[in-house]
Amino acid sequence: MQVAFTPAEIAGFVAAERAAGTTARTIRDIASLKTAQPGDLSFLGNPKYRADVAATRASLILVPLDHVGEPQADQQFLYVKNPSAALARLCARIEQQLWPKPAPGIHPTAAVAPGARVAPSATVGPLCVVEEGAEIGEGSHLQASVFVGRDARIGAGCWIMPGCVIAAACELRDRVRLQPGVIVGSDGFGYEFVNGRHEKVPQIGLVVIEEDVEIGANSTIDRARFSRTVIGEGTKIDNLVQVGHNVIIGKHCILCAQVGISGSTTLEDYVILGGQAGIGGHITLGKGTKAGGQTGIAADTPPGSYLNGTPALPYMAERRLQILHQKLPDLFKRVEYLEQRLEKTSASAQ
Repeated sequence: MQVAFTPAEIAGFVAAERAAGTTARTIRDIASLKTAQPGDLSFLGNPKYRADVAATRASLILVPLDHVGEPQADQQFLYVKNPSAALARLCARIEQQLWPKPAPGIHPTAAVAPGARVAPSATVGPLCVVEEGAEIGEGSHLQASVFVGRDARIGAGCWIMPGCVIAAACELRDRVRLQPGVIVGSDGFGYEFVNGRHEKVPQIGLVVIEEDVEIGANSTIDRARFSRTVIGEGTKIDNLVQVGHNVIIGKHCILCAQVGISGSTTLEDYVILGGQAGIGGHITLGKGTKAGGQTGIAADTPPGSYLNGTPALPYMAERRLQILHQKLPDLFKRVEYLEQRLEKTSASAQ
């Protein structure tokens, strides 16, 4: 990682409530409990790995407050409320050292229109294009080859990674992070079948991405046919996700990899969709709905639903059906056997 921290520095970063044991080693890497070596930091983020703590060679271990056990020689435990969250805070500090933002300014190879407005503290990297009327907010960073269309808006503190597109008139509010290859504002998929041909319906709306949203690599957010496609505050979207036109996604939703959402659908706040879930158009998923991987949803869901399967069913009902499914071959054999017995009995009676 090319970083070095003392155990005392890490204790401060993660807000450790107490410590046990001592080590004088400088921490230079992070590893799992099983693979860690002296000089590494590890953590107990899942109770299923509790037994691995006693055998790990890590020098520094983040453990929950209720952890029972003693560190080995030349090893230290740091007790924190949530080891996984504490590690995330430490990694944020490491990220700042590994990939610091370059100095503010516009790279000589970038093409910035005369009427574009770039904040003095913003960075526009190599080969970026910023069109007329676009705005880049304070402290935002555009890495290489980012395209910002006419009249698009990027707020403060955004981080836009290489190859992203923010198309004309689309808006990113503050602290939005786009992973490489994200497309914001591609045309919605709209056609009318007229006289034997698919005629394109103009997509003249826009996309609004609210504060603290992160969107994973190569995901696409379609512009609205009219009005807006909206990604709500704090929502996190994984790689390769497709959000259709006029979709409204609420606050703090989670969309895992390869989710597809058809046009004009609404996700209320705190919806969670597992990988490859497919959501039909013109429906509403109620607040807090959860759907397992590959779930297909084609109808409205009440708040707090927990669904699985295609077509989507309540989670426990779908699981019971899967168990019964596996028993079908034996059931058919039993039915055939009973039919044969019944035929023999009928023949004997005649």
